[in-house]
Amino acid sequence: MTTSRFSFADIPDQTGRTVVVTGANSGIGRVTAREFAARGARVVLAVRDIGKGRQAAGGMSGRTEVRRLDLADLASVRSFADDLDGPVDVLVNNAGLMTPPFGRTADGFELQFGTNHLGHFALTNLLLPQLRGRVVTVSSIAHRSGAIDFADPNWQQRRYRATAAYAQSKLANLLFTAELQRRLTAVGSPVLATAAHPGVAATDLLRRTGDRPRLQALQHRAVRLLGQSEDDGALPTLFAAVADVPPGGYAGPTGFLQGRGAPALVGRSRAARDADLAARLWTLSEMLTGVSFPLPAHIG
Repeated sequence: MTTSRFSFADIPDQTGRTVVVTGANSGIGRVTAREFAARGARVVLAVRDIGKGRQAAGGMSGRTEVRRLDLADLASVRSFADDLDGPVDVLVNNAGLMTPPFGRTADGFELQFGTNHLGHFALTNLLLPQLRGRVVTVSSIAHRSGAIDFADPNWQQRRYRATAAYAQSKLANLLFTAELQRRLTAVGSPVLATAAHPGVAATDLLRRTGDRPRLQALQHRAVRLLGQSEDDGALPTLFAAVADVPPGGYAGPTGFLQGRGAPALVGRSRAARDADLAARLWTLSEMLTGVSFPLPAHIG
């Protein structure tokens, strides 16, 4: 594949493969699920709202299944993983929240850290014994301003700042990918952990700010100047899922400020490359979720 010109047409036949996409009822997740289904994969739309998931699946060709998954509830994550039989070739950790008002998950975590990172952390580890291909986790340009506050990751002691909480969760996505790949390599697993970001894409994340008109106006202006459609925004995710990328590879648009353009491998912040930080976050995530890396050393 020519990375500078990657398009939907470069996605190979997926017949006989199973792909799980979280948050597949809208935006980048819907496009990702649609394209995999169109190429013969059995696609599981893992969504919080079954009705919206079925509506999205109704516009897709191929074999689709809609299953409930609430990443803000670890009981729901465990139930989803327990009920999913058979091998999984690709897991796309796509679902996420961006700068909502302060809230907590069912387990008491700050809503963005709990949904964007901890929910996907638990889901991935619970499904790892069934995985045989790739784990793709969707991050963001915003990870560059992120920092992990190990003393207060769930905003219990400090004043909540939605943008900082979002950046923390997106940095966590990349640190998770790095440490997951390190562990997979150490046990000889053939599974690859990769990551992607959509640039500035016109998705539902940018439409969920109606109660904050100034932020909404700023985001819409950014999309007009720097951004791209949700179809184009899904290309880095698909690139990370099917292209010839290295373990731990990170894909994103190659245009101005990585806001738009053809997908390719892109750089990440110094913090996102910190192996000690990644290992420390993994330990914290295991403690908070009660879920740990399940693969024995003789895998592969």
